[in-house]
Amino acid sequence: MVVQIRIGQGMDVHAFEEGDHVTLAGIKIPHTHGLKAHSDGDVVLHALSDALLGALALGDIGQHFPDTDVQFKGADSRVLLKHVYQLILDRGYALNNADITVACERPKLAKYNLEMRQSIADVLDVDVTQISVKATTTEKLGFTGRQEGILATATVLVSYQAK
Repeated sequence: MVVQIRIGQGMDVHAFEEGDHVTLAGIKIPHTHGLKAHSDGDVVLHALSDALLGALALGDIGQHFPDTDVQFKGADSRVLLKHVYQLILDRGYALNNADITVACERPKLAKYNLEMRQSIADVLDVDVTQISVKATTTEKLGFTGRQEGILATATVLVSYQAK
């Protein structure tokens, strides 16, 4: 039996703007700024969506949810991720695991780790052990180090599920 596995990688960045929270992995996290975006600016779910789309060569979230389309203004990225994952499932694939890294100096994310992982697992209807979320800083280097925004990367492994 041949096991068909695919790997996808995604990345997203958003700059800070006025606000009182950031939304990461569907969780509202108090902060001195918000994230500038057409949708809710959830860099975690955007990177994850891009990774899933990339695994099956289905384009990127900008192609599926263009920022020029008013229907996606302020969109909840959990809804977008659910749509993307349905595209994966429709092609007979399912998530093995996702590994996500968030780079920012602030807000500090350690205490939100399990909540973010569970939020993603709930959207995808997978076990929380299949989702990893890590936070790091860039040691005050670059735009994240200057606290101008947040960056997230995601890597996924999906496999074909024989019917």
